[in-house]
Amino acid sequence: MHQPLALQSLVPTDSTDIMVIANNPVLWICVAGVFGVIILQSVIFMKAARRAAPSVEMSPQDIKTSFRSGAVSAIGPSLAVCLVAIALLGLFGAPAVLVRIGLIGSAAYEVSAASVSAGTLGAKLGEASYTQSVFAVAFFVMSIGGAMWMLATLILTPLLRKGDAKIRSVNPAAMAIVPAAALIGAFSCLGLTELPKSGVHVLAFIVSAAVMGLCLLLAQRLRRSWLREWGLGSSIVIGLAAAYLAVGS
Repeated sequence: MHQPLALQSLVPTDSTDIMVIANNPVLWICVAGVFGVIILQSVIFMKAARRAAPSVEMSPQDIKTSFRSGAVSAIGPSLAVCLVAIALLGLFGAPAVLVRIGLIGSAAYEVSAASVSAGTLGAKLGEASYTQSVFAVAFFVMSIGGAMWMLATLILTPLLRKGDAKIRSVNPAAMAIVPAAALIGAFSCLGLTELPKSGVHVLAFIVSAAVMGLCLLLAQRLRRSWLREWGLGSSIVIGLAAAYLAVGS
């Protein structure tokens, strides 16, 4: 059957020229739609936060400070995601990287999902066996995996909200401790798993932790809240710089 001209370049083949279908305009349109929804959601949440602020005794200045803190804190993780995204452009193309790595940021999951799906077809990422058909399957697997994450969040969030309300009614202090402990445990687990890889990983871990601790200490001693806001971004950037210098030396 004759394929329409707009869809001809989307038909997977055994060609190894991945970029022909990876950068197809149809995929760019899909990416634009996804990011359009994200921007719309962000605007809705910001308006909702402003409306709810008076009920929790937050002043307009407090709201402005919280928005600025969130924006600044996102710089460091965003830089790390950008570095990973640049490294994966040659494998998946710009649209796939933007909508998968840029949206979720879990490069480890995306690469492992793509590797497993390619392996089921007897192919490996980046090698001669990595054809357009393999790319199509890998991209489909990554997208399905991300969709399941979003579906699980949609289903589990109401259930967790009920649990949160019940715990608060029994012991309000517990819900102040549990989330903080969970975050510390999660970030500690992510960091500690990198230490056995090499001395450079250990150096980056120590330098980042030291910079973050120093920023928090100075913010408290000097009463400069902006140091706390810039702490995460600064620790990531300086940690990456230390790792770069260590590798270069």
